[in-house]
Amino acid sequence: MASILKLILSTACALAVLVSLPVSSSPASQKTKTPTTAITLLKRTATRTETRRLGYGGTVTILGAPKGSVTVEGWSRNEVALTAELEWQAETEADLDLLAPLNNFAFDDDTDHIRILTTGTHDRAFMKKIKNFPKRLLNLPWKIDYKLRVPASTDVEIDTGHGPVSLSGVEGALRVNATESEASITLTGGTVSVTIAAGNVNLSIPVRSWRGGGAEVRIAAGVLNVDLPAGFNGDIDADVLRAGKIVNTYEGLDTREKPGITERTMRARAGAGGAFFRFTVGDGVIGIKKTGQVSQ
Repeated sequence: MASILKLILSTACALAVLVSLPVSSSPASQKTKTPTTAITLLKRTATRTETRRLGYGGTVTILGAPKGSVTVEGWSRNEVALTAELEWQAETEADLDLLAPLNNFAFDDDTDHIRILTTGTHDRAFMKKIKNFPKRLLNLPWKIDYKLRVPASTDVEIDTGHGPVSLSGVEGALRVNATESEASITLTGGTVSVTIAAGNVNLSIPVRSWRGGGAEVRIAAGVLNVDLPAGFNGDIDADVLRAGKIVNTYEGLDTREKPGITERTMRARAGAGGAFFRFTVGDGVIGIKKTGQVSQ
């Protein structure tokens, strides 16, 4: 019996030693890892410029690219000047040759309306007209940055995807729709409508009295910053619909009607009142402050 106990103890000790040793698998049992290499894409850029005359009260329509910036500035000339910076990426020069004519834009103009219409692989209806186009090229990155100068009295319509939008010096009817954007708007008048799904908007009003119908800015998720000058005159409605708050540090706002000025709702009047401004954010922050004041 003693010999049997000794055999059991020695076997247990041997097993314990084996368990404590590191396990090394044989080369045959190891899986060979294939190294992953990132595909390097070639990049091609180009610049297109267009200039057309546009009379007083004309309209400029911009159908932007899925990615890229749009900058519009008002000036005193009766013409529209466009500079477009285009960028394509693909694996080979042959692929770039296929993409460049498609991921581009058309410049269409008549007497009182100029249209800048982006075409490309993002547009299913457009691509149905292109026969035998390689599917592997459909999702390659590309972008167009548009810079325009337009007569100050021009109406402007912008529909774009992802990228910054900048508007200044225009006093016509302005409409902006963007999927995701950092928008900078400096205006003194007109009728403005801005709708952005996600992003931030900085609205700066450098004059005490707005010349025109006012402005409406809507953001589903993001931040809206409004800079008002001292002595500003206007009526303001602001609402945060879900999560977030209104941060008001502008001292010239008074309650116009119920519920007055709260962290989620504002019905206020600045100075003697005037043009109407409606600000709506689904989730985020509306900040209203005096021009030059540091945001809190």
